[in-house]
Amino acid sequence: MDYKNSGVDIEAGYRSVELMKEHVKSTMRPEVIGGLGGFSGAFSLAAVKGMDEPVLLSGTDGVGTKIKLAFLLDRHDTIGIDCVAMCVNDVACAGGEPLFFLDYIACGKNYPEKTASIVSGVAEGCRQAGCALIGGETAEHPGLMPEEEYDLAGFAVGLVDKKDIITGEDLKAGDVLIGLASSGVHSNGFSLVRKVFRMTEQSLRTYIDELGTTLGDALLTPTRIYVKALKSIKEANVRVLACSHITGGGFYENIPRMLPEGKHARIEKDSYPVPPIFAMLAREGNIEEHVMYNTYNMGLGMVLAVAPEDAEAAVAAARAAGDTPYVVGTVTDGEKGVTLC
Repeated sequence: MDYKNSGVDIEAGYRSVELMKEHVKSTMRPEVIGGLGGFSGAFSLAAVKGMDEPVLLSGTDGVGTKIKLAFLLDRHDTIGIDCVAMCVNDVACAGGEPLFFLDYIACGKNYPEKTASIVSGVAEGCRQAGCALIGGETAEHPGLMPEEEYDLAGFAVGLVDKKDIITGEDLKAGDVLIGLASSGVHSNGFSLVRKVFRMTEQSLRTYIDELGTTLGDALLTPTRIYVKALKSIKEANVRVLACSHITGGGFYENIPRMLPEGKHARIEKDSYPVPPIFAMLAREGNIEEHVMYNTYNMGLGMVLAVAPEDAEAAVAAARAAGDTPYVVGTVTDGEKGVTLC
């Protein structure tokens, strides 16, 4: 009897590490100290010397039940982008620069090529966010998880000067709300998605004219990463007064989180195009509009507030970074919350 007979293949673990090394190397930043394979990841904080009051920011998340679609389609190279996005977008909307990332993969059985494919997506997400993938763990759980399944979580650490933290405390009536287009459903609400659509390989591979792609491709489209857009806006000398990452809870839960007491957000629903996947989801599931906006991003993955005189520059900077921005509403005086009109 040995460890392999109990269900844990150490050799497969070694093989996974070898296959993922090139992906990990592609994310390195100058601040990373040492090579791969250590017991911890080391990252220089020399950059804090130029800050008045450096603050570390952190975020952790997974991709929820969206991962079930990856199982069904046997496609594992994009789900890692989702994992990175969910973490680094939270860091970015507080005004921080993501510095490094760590991933955790729990699986029923370690298939080295599959694991490497997952990590390739994590590395791609890190490259998009400009952060280093400095560590991770792949844990085999025989008897606890089915052999073909896995779960993925991540952890991001970022840095910001305290004076640059986005708090929302200086919001005023008349400030402009700018929405950054999402890439689709992102990584929230998939328990409902899986109830509405038939989750079979055949249905997911079916081309849908309304979507211009297959249902599976539309749903597996990776979460948009907004780090570069927010950095571009900052470099344009625009102060972001408040910012919200539109994740689980949609508009009604997330937008109030960026508002101080006494300020209200008004968003015009027709100020930007809602991706067709949401119309299809609402129709096929007979889902009320309020529930849709209370569950999904409805086409805006990030909403930020700027002073009216900065709106044009903010839009231009976000567009220069490759994002699609829209002026979607304004801040008013009133009870903390959001109105869609």
